[in-house]
Order: sequence, then structure tokens, then C-alpha cells
Amino acid sequence: MKLLLISDQESPYLWDYYQPGRLDGVDMILSCGDLNSKYLSFLVTMGGVPLLYVHGNHDKTYAQHPPEGCECIEDKLVTVNGLRILGLGGSILYSGGPHQYTEQQMAWRIRKLWPALRRAGGVDLILTHSPAAGFGDGEDRAHQGFQCMVKLMDKYQPKYFVHGHVHPNYHPTRPKILQHGETTIINAFERKIIEI
Repeated sequence: MKLLLISDQESPYLWDYYQPGRLDGVDMILSCGDLNSKYLSFLVTMGGVPLLYVHGNHDKTYAQHPPEGCECIEDKLVTVNGLRILGLGGSILYSGGPHQYTEQQMAWRIRKLWPALRRAGGVDLILTHSPAAGFGDGEDRAHQGFQCMVKLMDKYQPKYFVHGHVHPNYHPTRPKILQHGETTIINAFERKIIEI
């Protein structure tokens, strides 16, 4: 299965300069947030494949204008073509805006998902906006990751942990792909294709 991962910045290649066929072969699109809802609606229309998303900390208009034809998997575990995907959007609390959480609030969101995770026998891909603490996060308060997400990876050892929020221009030398045990951690900034 070929997945298109997107986050934080609309790709000119896929929007401004889109040409038919650029989404050929993509089986599913996963958005880590902070993207224009019209962009998501465009991609799901052009791709004709499922688009699942979580909220970024700047997704303030989604409540009034949600991306059409897309599925929000915030605080859900869904299975698509046998792939178990867990959605946890938002960032660390830093300014009091929407989709911002304290470490305790995020840990509580994860605890509420334990029954679903047990029933499903685990998770294959965790889709978040924020990175996990110490794995691609930033030093400033707004871009710090969640420690409870490290514990989530340690407990369930998903194949992938996909996040956004940290733009490569913040830290140009920082790798976009990291490894933590059995889990490949991917910063999906703009766009990234993976095959599972």
C-alpha cells in the first residue's frame, strides 16, 4: 500500500502546479495537520482515495469549514485495508489556542484509547501533529514533543509514527526520518511517500 503523508505546508507540486496523474498509485493520504481544508478537499477529489487527518495547532477554521470528503480520526483507532491507524492531533500547550494540550491531557487522551488498542491487538501507524519528546521535536516550548507518545511507542511498537509541526527550516540539519526501536518516525512536512 502506498501512502502519501502531508503536513504543515501545502505542496506546490500537488496543488499550484498539479497535473493529472501525480497521485496515481497512491492508496491513501494521511494529513498531520496545519493545512488548508480546501487543499485536503482538492487532494481527496483528485486522488479518489481515502484521506484521513488529525488537527494541527493552527487548524482553527476546520470546525466551520471541514475538509470535504475527508475523515477526521482524532482520538480514534481505525483500520483501512488491514492497517491499524491511531489519530492524535494537536501540540503541546504554549499559547492557550485550540488543539493544544498539556502533557497530562495528552496522556489522558491516550489512556482512553487503551480498550480500542487492546481489542485491535495494537496499532501499525500513529498519526499525530506533534512529535514525541526527544524524537524530532524542538527546544522551544511551542515545538516540544509529548513524553506520553514515547511511552505509547514503547508499549505498542507500531511500524510507523508520523508527525508534522516541526518545519525543517527550524533545524535544517535534523533528519526527517528517525528510528526508535521497531518504530520508524517520519516528519511528514509538506509531502512524503511511503510504501507499506
